[in-house]
Amino acid sequence: MTPTSMLDRDLAVLVLEDGSRYEGYAFGARGTTLGEVVFTTGMTGYQETLTDPSYAGQIVLQTAPHIGNTGVNDEDPESRRIWVEGYIVRDPSRVVSNWRAKEPLEEALERDGIVGISGVDTRAITRRIRNDGSMRGGVFSGEAAVLSADEQLAAVREAPEMSGQNLSAEVSVAETEITPAVGEKIGNLAVIDLGIKQATVNNLALRGFDVYVMPQSSTFEDIQAIDPVALFYSNGPGDPSASDGHVELLQSALKAGLPYFGICFGNQLFGRALGLGTYKLPFGHRGINQPVRDKATGRVEITAQNHGFAVEAPIEGTFDSPEGFGRVEVSHIGLNDQVVEGLKALDIPAFSVQYHPEAAGGPNDANYLFDRFRDLVIESLSKKGAHA
Repeated sequence: MTPTSMLDRDLAVLVLEDGSRYEGYAFGARGTTLGEVVFTTGMTGYQETLTDPSYAGQIVLQTAPHIGNTGVNDEDPESRRIWVEGYIVRDPSRVVSNWRAKEPLEEALERDGIVGISGVDTRAITRRIRNDGSMRGGVFSGEAAVLSADEQLAAVREAPEMSGQNLSAEVSVAETEITPAVGEKIGNLAVIDLGIKQATVNNLALRGFDVYVMPQSSTFEDIQAIDPVALFYSNGPGDPSASDGHVELLQSALKAGLPYFGICFGNQLFGRALGLGTYKLPFGHRGINQPVRDKATGRVEITAQNHGFAVEAPIEGTFDSPEGFGRVEVSHIGLNDQVVEGLKALDIPAFSVQYHPEAAGGPNDANYLFDRFRDLVIESLSKKGAHA
């Protein structure tokens, strides 16, 4: 791709389901894309954002105005491809300035078929989503840009809503992939891939686990076949209420005494396995600057988050799991809106958080959670050895 003048750029339009329209310029592939329009507040890490499978089905708006100045490289992708359904930016950089860059951002978007739009007032769009909630939208460029406004709006309103969607099969690995432990090995870790990021796999391997990243369709028998020391559920897209099979699988593992750690989508599924409900947030938490308080230490962490659903649970005190897994407490709380950001079971070896402790991109405040998981598994193995 060679830089073009402002006058040569193809027109594009973003249409929201409430009928609002934002005209701009094509960015990336040309065509039509439909999905849930959401915004993310990170000022850096756009390549990690684009390759985060949790964004499947979503058209992502970057609130930071200047995107693409460092291009894309071979080191920062968090998965095998770009997963966002579409991309909205204000001012894409036409010059790449980074020694690691392999290509401009727009070329990567074109290669993966991602339809985007630039030159729009991202502040105005963000305010509309913040005030009215995330909504379906569509980006139309190329031949689709000249469709009538009524045709474009009809296409948007016919698109499926995020509520009720199970997207795990779209992003999960087809076959088990193994990453060996770094240093002294603790044992085999079963990871159910609901949309995992590579940085998570790397962090688990650094804690001494042979990491078995398994398809989302795996059964409890499949898990048992690798003789695991623990189970991990990853982040991922979709509505947790549409993932009954993953809830039943997790309940079988908890009943068998397997230590468990879940992040993001894995936190919501843990809540459901315990017997709690989930609900859709108005516009979700997406960014790398979300404050969370760890109730055990009182420490406030700045966290990386990407989710549109949350768990319903009492913030203070302990409560009994409706599904019979003993006492449970909310371990972490979001300071912006008091959303449940973590769950801890007190009578079984299991916990979860609603954010991304691998922080790719983002701050490393929550990286200690991988150590907490390692220690939990070692303690569980020690107890089993004592009773052997």
